[in-house]
Amino acid sequence: MTALDLLSVVLLAAGLLFFSAGTVGLLRLPDLHSRLHALTKADVLGLGFTVLALLPQADGLREVFKLLLIWALVSVSGATVCYLIADRARSRDAGDAEGPDR
Repeated sequence: MTALDLLSVVLLAAGLLFFSAGTVGLLRLPDLHSRLHALTKADVLGLGFTVLALLPQADGLREVFKLLLIWALVSVSGATVCYLIADRARSRDAGDAEGPDR
């Protein structure tokens, strides 16, 4: 096993740790906003470490670009979906406070 292979294994383990922490946060945290925070942070970091682990194993610059593009798109989409879910929950809470006539 070369040094790059060892680095990839360590980075993959770190990614797995963050994905696991996000799952635990989803199951254990008390409210929606805390759960969303745990999931989005853990997903971005977990996927980031996974992509970093795969970069030394890539055959060429094209594969490196694809991996980085996937990471960027997933990060942007995750943040957008997190915002939309939180905004929807906030608007529902505000609607409940105003009463059923809304």
